[in-house]
Amino acid sequence: MKKYQNLIPALRKIAETSKNHSVSIQETLLELKQFGFALIALILVLPFMQPFPIGPISIVGGMTFAALGWQRLKKYPTPILPTKILNINLSHQNWRRITKMYIFIIYWAEKITRTRLLWFVTNNTGLKFEGGILIAGGVLMAIPFGALPLNNFFPGLAILFSALAQFQKDGLFTLIAIFWLFFSVFYFSIFFFVIYLLSLKGMQYLPDWVNQSS
Repeated sequence: MKKYQNLIPALRKIAETSKNHSVSIQETLLELKQFGFALIALILVLPFMQPFPIGPISIVGGMTFAALGWQRLKKYPTPILPTKILNINLSHQNWRRITKMYIFIIYWAEKITRTRLLWFVTNNTGLKFEGGILIAGGVLMAIPFGALPLNNFFPGLAILFSALAQFQKDGLFTLIAIFWLFFSVFYFSIFFFVIYLLSLKGMQYLPDWVNQSS
C-alpha cells in the first residue's frame, strides 16, 4: 500500500499547480505515470461518473477505458491514451474537488481492502479480469443512451472497484466490479425494454392518429 500512499502528495501537488494555470489530463498522467494502469484508471474514471449523460465525451472516455483494458491484456508497460482525453484541461476548482475525492477514496480503501481471493488479482488470470473489466466497463460507458441517468455511473463503479482491487490485491473488489458490470447490463436492458413497450403502445395509437389527421 505504500506505493499508493505516495499518490496523495502527488495529487496535492497537482491541485497546487492548478492554482496558477489549468492542468491537463496529460500533465496529470505524466506526474502519476509511476503508479501504473490501475491508478490511471482511478484518476480517469471519477470525472465520467456523472449522474446525467455528458454527451460525446462519455463515448471518448468509454473507448479510452476499453483501450486501456486491451493494452492491459497485451501487457503494455505504460498506458497510451487518445489526444482528446490528454488535452482536456481542468480548472483549479475542478482539480481541488477531484483530488479531494481521490484522497478520500485512497484513505478508505486502505482501511477496507486486504489481500484475499488472490486468484482474481494475480498472474495471468488476474490480468485477464482487470483487462476484461476495463474493456466491458468502457464499452458500456460508451453506449449513447441519450437522456438515461446514471448511464456512466454504474460502469464507472465497475472500473473503480477493479482499480481499488489492485491496492492490496483484493480479489473481493474484483468480484464487486463484476457485479456492477452485470448490474449495468440489467439497468440498460430495463431501459431498452421500457422503450420497446412505449414503441408498441405508440404503434397501437398510430392508426387512430392518422385517421384523425386525414
